[in-house]
Amino acid sequence: MAGRERVVHLLKQLQQASCRCPAHSHTYSQAPGHVATRTTDYAFEVQTFHLMGHGLSQLNRFINNKDLQNIGARNVCVMTDKNVAKLPPVKAVLNSLVKNGVNFKVFDKVRVEPTDGSFKEAITFARQEQFDAYVAVGGGSVIDTCKVANLYTCSPDSEFLDYVNAPIGKGKPVTVHLCPLIAVPTTAGTGSETTGVAIFDYEAMKAKTGIASRVLKPTLGIVDPLHTLHMPERVTAYSGFDVLCHALESYTALPYNLRSTCPTNPINRPAYQGSNPISDVWSKHALRIVAKYMKRAIQRPDDFEARSNMHLASVFAGIGFGNAGVHLCHGMSYPIAGMVKSFRAKDYNVDHPLVPHGLSVVLTSPAVFTFTGSMCPERHLEAAEILGADVQTVKREDAGLALADTLRKFLFELNVENGLSAVGYSKEDIPALVKGTVPQERITKLAPRPQTEEDLAALFESSMKLY
Repeated sequence: MAGRERVVHLLKQLQQASCRCPAHSHTYSQAPGHVATRTTDYAFEVQTFHLMGHGLSQLNRFINNKDLQNIGARNVCVMTDKNVAKLPPVKAVLNSLVKNGVNFKVFDKVRVEPTDGSFKEAITFARQEQFDAYVAVGGGSVIDTCKVANLYTCSPDSEFLDYVNAPIGKGKPVTVHLCPLIAVPTTAGTGSETTGVAIFDYEAMKAKTGIASRVLKPTLGIVDPLHTLHMPERVTAYSGFDVLCHALESYTALPYNLRSTCPTNPINRPAYQGSNPISDVWSKHALRIVAKYMKRAIQRPDDFEARSNMHLASVFAGIGFGNAGVHLCHGMSYPIAGMVKSFRAKDYNVDHPLVPHGLSVVLTSPAVFTFTGSMCPERHLEAAEILGADVQTVKREDAGLALADTLRKFLFELNVENGLSAVGYSKEDIPALVKGTVPQERITKLAPRPQTEEDLAALFESSMKLY
């Protein structure tokens, strides 16, 4: 009984420390024995493992310190893209593998902003070999592609849509054992090295969706800030905006214990669980780093301190949203990116139209946080204050507007395109954008405020112009 009393005491302490705003007033009073009557979830899970430091890859971190030997690797699949393949991080990894006598093959055809077609090409490559470990060197596109190749190679009888999130796919839980995957991020944005999520454009619908399971999370993330020095200015900016929205969305997401439905089996608990005391810590810390270092990282390419800190912010925000989830900015971004017409972002060396992920996410952020502000005003005000706003005289009912205005100022100062119209969309596209958002219920349901299709249409319309 002593152990039980300590647990109950801890739960009460957490309850007292939690936010008191309507959407985030966590109720931690569910003592053991009451779980069976709940309709919402009663627990959350946290998993992460990373190594951080300068020059880890260059110092043969993989082999000399026994990482690959410890996981039994004999035949390694290295995945990257054509651009990153030319840069020092990939060369350092390959030299390390050669020096230490590890067999490997390289797949360098990862598509920036992957599609189901590019995922399938990587799966086909991986299935032709008996790989027992994977190393992903690149941004989120590379890491996500590597996760999926690992999954479907270890589940050879599965159809592609079996694991894709419902309602687009079947959303089956992953029960197979995956090979170890080491992720080496070279951008400071996606946080993919921290999450069990892989996102892609589903070409049949012209919208993004993904696969989400904790099983997909890399075995090890090796975070070397030196890699970020190779990011061009706009890549740095748009990657940074992804970090910003990860932190903001996970901090304002529906609390885990208000999320329906309560799983009958823990394997069915989603990777995105709702905001919780652990994710809150990581998300706020990431937001503070963004406020201090993001502008410097963009404006001064050789500012190693700024770029190092943004790399850490990416990891911290990744741990936060990887457990809590994101909501409307990301849900609405998927059709924005998937329906791209002719826009091609500066500094992205690609052969196809592209609205980079971080840009597609941040363009709706002022409208989104205006919309959600009434549900957890304290958190919106706190976020605005962290980003530099004076909120001492702001009323609770204006919390969303305060954060939105702060974001607009931030985006304007960093030369972000002036709304959806600047990347090729008009009011005539709004019905299609709404249609592409509706299936993203895995994340849109984590918004603290429920939304109708009419609400989504209004948010897209408000995002046509930012300034």
